[in-house]
Formats: sequence, C-alpha cells, structure tokens
Amino acid sequence: MAYDVIVCGQLCADLLPDATRLPLSALSSPGKLFEVGALTVATGGAVANTGLAFHRLGVNVGLMSSIGDDLLGQMITSRLNEYGGQLGDLLQVRRGNFSSYSVIISPENTDRIILHCPGINEQFDVSDVNFAIIDGAKFFHLGYPTLLPRLTANGGDALRTIYQQVTALGAITSLDMTHPDPNSANGKLDWQTILANTLPYVDIFLPSIEEIIFMLRRADYDRWGGRALAQINQAYLSDLGDELLSMGVKIAGFKLGEYGFYLKTAPQVGTFAQFERRLGLDPLVWAGLELYQPAFDVTVVGATGAGDCAYAGFITALLRGFGPQGAVRFACAVGACNVEAPDATSGVRSLAGTLERMEQGWALSARRLA
Repeated sequence: MAYDVIVCGQLCADLLPDATRLPLSALSSPGKLFEVGALTVATGGAVANTGLAFHRLGVNVGLMSSIGDDLLGQMITSRLNEYGGQLGDLLQVRRGNFSSYSVIISPENTDRIILHCPGINEQFDVSDVNFAIIDGAKFFHLGYPTLLPRLTANGGDALRTIYQQVTALGAITSLDMTHPDPNSANGKLDWQTILANTLPYVDIFLPSIEEIIFMLRRADYDRWGGRALAQINQAYLSDLGDELLSMGVKIAGFKLGEYGFYLKTAPQVGTFAQFERRLGLDPLVWAGLELYQPAFDVTVVGATGAGDCAYAGFITALLRGFGPQGAVRFACAVGACNVEAPDATSGVRSLAGTLERMEQGWALSARRLA
C-alpha cells in the first residue's frame, strides 16, 4: 500500500487520570491520598499523536514503530485499528519485550506532568525503519529521537543514517522532538552535534521553543529557568531561525504554545525544488519568508499532543497546497482544537471542519510576544 505520509519513531500508551481538580501542591505531599476522576487510556507518543492527527485530517498515513507483546501492546494496536483497519499494519511486535507508556497528569491550572517508561523504545534503531515502504511516500516524519537512545548515540549516527537514506528515496523529511529531562542521560547529550549531523537531511524542523533553546542555547535556558516565552521576542526567534537554516533545514519554525507559531524559510529558491516536484508548491512563494501567527482563543483542557497535532496540521496544509501563511494559520488551528480535549488527538477535527471553524471568525488569543 502506498502512503502519502509515513510517521515513524516513538510510540507508547498514554494513561491520563482526570486531575483537573488536583492542585499542583498535592504532587509534593507524601503520605496523603487525593481523589482524581476517571482514567483515560489512549495511544501516545509521536507516532500515535501525529499519525492519528493526520488520519483525522484525511491524510493517507502509515504508522511505523515497535511494541511489546504485552497487554499494553495489544491495547495500542486495538486502539489504532479502531480508527482504521490499516493504522496498525506497520507496527512490529517484539516478543519478550514490554511496551512503552506514559502517565500524564494535568493538575488544576497547570501544564501537564509526564511520567514516562521507555520500554521497547530503548531498542528502536535503523532496523525498525522499513525503507521499502517509505519509498514512494511524499513525506517522512520521525518523532521523539529524544526518547530513542539508540538513534542519538555516537553523535546521532543512526538518526543521520535514517535521514540520509530517506532523503535518497526522494521523500520530504521532517523531525519532531521532545524536551529532554535535564537530569537524564538524554538531557546530557551533545544536542548541538546531533542536530548538526542530522539537520542537513531534514527539510522541515518545527520544535517547541523550549526544546530548541535547551539544545542549542543552554546558557539562555538555564538563565531563564526554562521559561523562554517570558523572555524572548521576535528578533530572538529570527536569529534562532537563521541558526537552524544555516544547519541545513529548509523550513524552520517554533511552536510557541499560547503565543502561536513562528516560521522562517531558506532564502534560496532552488532549495525548494523537491517541494515543487513532490507537492507542486511554488518555490518563489516559499523562499525567504518570516511569519508569525498568534494562537487561537480556546479553553485549554489538556495540552498533551498539541505540538504533534500542530505539526500534522502544517504538513497537511502543504499536502493540500496551502500557501505559507495559510499553512501556519492552519497548524495553529489544529493545535488549538487539540487542547480542547484531555487526550492527544480526540479534539482534532476533520480538514473541512477545521477550515469551517476558522472561516466563521474564530478569535485569536490576546497573547503576543514582546
């Protein structure tokens, strides 16, 4: 079967207790019992979050990852197949291994806290990528190498190898990250070197602003206590965008949470020749841009998967021939729909449903960068 998009990388089960009435202080109160609401069990990780967002937006997507032969692995396959019989077809079951899972707690008026077990993802490497299936796809998207230690070992040799081979097949490539735990082994890696080795083969790179400042400008991250949005302005984003473009990315951008989305593209028209061949996009329209899109006004129920869904929205817009401003605006809209539900994807609407909401005068958030 031919796919328009292959989403590859980290996959897990998400366990989400309803903690919306639980104050953040409760999590540092040992020896006490606090009541929470019902438990939502869902698929999670980059493959499920981004993949299901693509599926809800009507994109022909294949999900490529590995699971264990345990109860959680069975649940992951079952949940994916509930959305469409083909969504679990590319998953590899590793006998004798246990699946990855995350416990996601969203206390009252607080961003989510994630307790993560890597499981089978600790073994994910080049052998888990089926290049024969990727051949012919328009897009290849890999998510969360930050949670796939074999890909980031030795300066990211395996990660670079994957992107080199996919690039040779002619697919447009994109890469998504998570914020490493500063105290973990991943948090202590040389991310500057890993990105320098990989990004020459990555066409689209849209990390969150906190992730990329942690990886490339650690001194700023530490000085600001990890709270970049309260410190940065558009000049800072422009300079950081230039740094990513100089590393080889063609479209660089930053997910800014409640502040929206920033995008900057390579100035050379010839850089976008593959976008023209694969997608029919006009290189003259896409070269040399700098765009900022404020977020849409929503009531946030949960932020799990918001970045994944926004990424899927952006790539879907490219597949459907949107212009740059329309693509950035659509990415913000998909991410905004996502945060209106507690899990990672159920808030995402269809392509037509999202566009209809945007056309009906959906208000923008009043939050703006300095």
